Amino acid sequence: PGENETKVNLEELKTSVLYSGPVDPTEWVGLRKSYPLLVYLRNNLLMLAILAFEVTIYRHQEYYRCRNNLTAPVTKTIFHDITRAHLDDGLVNCIKYFINYFFYKFGLETCFLLSVNVIGQRMDFYAMIHAFWLIAVLYRRRRKAIAEIWPKYCCFLSCIITFQYFLCIGIPPAPCKDYPWRSGNANFNSNIIKWLYFPDFIVRPNPVFLVYDFMLLLCASLQRQTFEDENKAAVRITAGDNVEICMNLDAASFSQHNPVPDFIHCR
Repeated sequence: PGENETKVNLEELKTSVLYSGPVDPTEWVGLRKSYPLLVYLRNNLLMLAILAFEVTIYRHQEYYRCRNNLTAPVTKTIFHDITRAHLDDGLVNCIKYFINYFFYKFGLETCFLLSVNVIGQRMDFYAMIHAFWLIAVLYRRRRKAIAEIWPKYCCFLSCIITFQYFLCIGIPPAPCKDYPWRSGNANFNSNIIKWLYFPDFIVRPNPVFLVYDFMLLLCASLQRQTFEDENKAAVRITAGDNVEICMNLDAASFSQHNPVPDFIHCR
């Protein structure tokens, strides 16, 4: 760049993709020469093997049920004979129950923890947006009210992770055109660009942040399915309901309406 075309010092320009060396246009579309090829394709082949193994298991189960005239279980669990009634029967049944229905009972709290993890890991502009959404969801307080706003929250997560993906890709470096916030008239430094998660050839957006966002989106999508399952009678019979039993009760009369056995004062 010319003398007045940018405010970036020479040391930072040396780390830019545009000026550090020759630009390969094929890398922008994901093509990179690698040797040996098997090492480059190892993760992709592993994913295909896992998907093939999953499909094989589901097909085998479906064929076995059709041949023996069996019906598919209501919930996709490991221990089909364990229900909410077996939770207080012993430690073994308790462990089996939570293996089956841990996310059904504590999925919402898991999503809150993952949201806090995203905020703590990112500490940027998008972390502030996640914090505002977390406050808005927690402000609803009641589980039924949170379930009403949860589809909008999932839509927000899916849109923001897609938008950030395009920010990580950025514009192709082949035309050798820098971003406008690197021009001489812009008052942006590398720290501001990093905090705003802007695409840049010097301080490129950290794509690891998308992994944290994806884990939050995955759990939020599962929690949306959980909210839908809570309205099914068959699921409530096997897994139990998630209704706040003490919502309209005072502390003195709470023990009279709690259906769970009192293991502390039972002796």
